[in-house]
Amino acid sequence: MRDVRATVADLYASGETFAVATVIDTYKSAPRAAGASMLVRSSGEVVGSVSGGCVEGAVYEEALEVIRTGVPVRRTYGVSDEDAFSVGLTCGGTLHLFVEPIGRDTYRGLDAVLDSIEEHRPVAVATIVSDPSDAGRVGRRRLVWPDSAEGDLGEGGERLSAALDDDVRGMLAQGTTGLLHYGVDGQRRGDELEVFVESFAPAPRMLVFGAIDFAAAVADLGTYLGYRVTVCDARPVFATARRFPTAEEVVVKWPHVFLDEIADEIDRRTVICVLTHDPKFDVPVLKRALGTEAGYIGAMGSRRTHDDRMERLREAGVSEEALARLHSPIGLDLGARTPEETAVSIVAEMVGSRWGGSGRELRETTGRIHRDAPLPPLIPAGFGHSRG
Repeated sequence: MRDVRATVADLYASGETFAVATVIDTYKSAPRAAGASMLVRSSGEVVGSVSGGCVEGAVYEEALEVIRTGVPVRRTYGVSDEDAFSVGLTCGGTLHLFVEPIGRDTYRGLDAVLDSIEEHRPVAVATIVSDPSDAGRVGRRRLVWPDSAEGDLGEGGERLSAALDDDVRGMLAQGTTGLLHYGVDGQRRGDELEVFVESFAPAPRMLVFGAIDFAAAVADLGTYLGYRVTVCDARPVFATARRFPTAEEVVVKWPHVFLDEIADEIDRRTVICVLTHDPKFDVPVLKRALGTEAGYIGAMGSRRTHDDRMERLREAGVSEEALARLHSPIGLDLGARTPEETAVSIVAEMVGSRWGGSGRELRETTGRIHRDAPLPPLIPAGFGHSRG
């Protein structure tokens, strides 16, 4: 629901009932991952996508029917030999979808979920999407926060609620979205009952150091990709909100001082882009960045700047193992020249680093296009948050 959240919030506040189709599971090369959503209004307006166009027509009709009946449905779409181009995924994958009506009467507590997402507080929604013992429980949900939970799962749902609260908090801590299976009464050994868990962990952070024109383009793309972008520079004349309108915050501080202050907030989803290419700024901040768990750390500069920077970092006591984590010069070799083109090369490297992509043209590669899970970042043994 995250990708249609703004529209969901507006329509829910207005009191309108609408339908949301959500990918709850995939098989093989399905184009969208679990959690991707498409919203359909009773007027016929569509927002979002669940398959990039493969099955949207069929899902659209299902959504209109769900609005009419008020009854949620679970559907599966996949390739078929004789009908691949009508309703199916020509890429050979399978999509499992849950289509449900949403309104103030059908989704109590949605405003609390939306508020949590807006305030960057972790929350997960666990929805029963299949129950062979009681079709009336389909669509019931449990809202789970790290320290509280609410939601009625129907008669006899206490055991299921207790199991869900524990399991969902584990998924929420990892930012994981997907299906859980239980017995009809919440037994962990059963698998008849399906529960879809959509985790809304706080958006990952992008820290951009250096308030230059390239930073503005990187901040724009970072925001577009769903990062909470912070731009930091010690020079107040350059570090202004007007110059970086898409950043969540603009901080006027020495980069290494600011990084020290937020070191405990940096996790493996964090990306750090050092674009200052000035040793008095980038050496101190990079030394500290390489002592965090950040999943991606990159630094801008020419080959000569890179060589000088690496030598300065070695003199500052940074190990070769830690230096191996540094993407410098930052970005992929795209022949980029403008700030916008350079930003594309930087975020392309970020994505490739996260998912284990090669950076080569797809026509030169074989095997699956999409990776199932991001790669863990390379973190030297013994490294944690460093303030030294």
